[in-house]
Amino acid sequence: PPRHVTAPMTPPTSTTARYADGRALKGKRGLQRILNAARYSVDGFAAAWSHEDAFRQEVILAAIMVPIALVLPVGLIEKILLIGVVLLVLVVELLNSAVEAAIDRDSYEINSLGKRAKDLGSAAVMLSLLLAGGTWIAILAARFL
Repeated sequence: PPRHVTAPMTPPTSTTARYADGRALKGKRGLQRILNAARYSVDGFAAAWSHEDAFRQEVILAAIMVPIALVLPVGLIEKILLIGVVLLVLVVELLNSAVEAAIDRDSYEINSLGKRAKDLGSAAVMLSLLLAGGTWIAILAARFL
């Protein structure tokens, strides 16, 4: 039977050498896995803040809207909904940014599949914004109108 031959590993040459080969990070367990995940999350937030205008704008809005939701004279469930939909917008924006980065990694050339993926991500962000706006309007209107 044919033998499986693997290519020899070559040392990373890029400036992001610590991320060059993710295989070394696989299989971590326990506290190390949790610490790695936390570091990756912080790196992700930093990358989104540095490279994504929309994310920065939405974080600024969240920094305004979350405290407002906390002090509004509404019930706990309404507060959770008001804050939850704001956080949902941030989650969807991060996922959209991840899709865009993955598409742009290979080429900035306009490709129909890449465009579709980016458009779908943009549509998801729009729906999350509509949900957030509708939730805020519905709760505030029910309470104050």
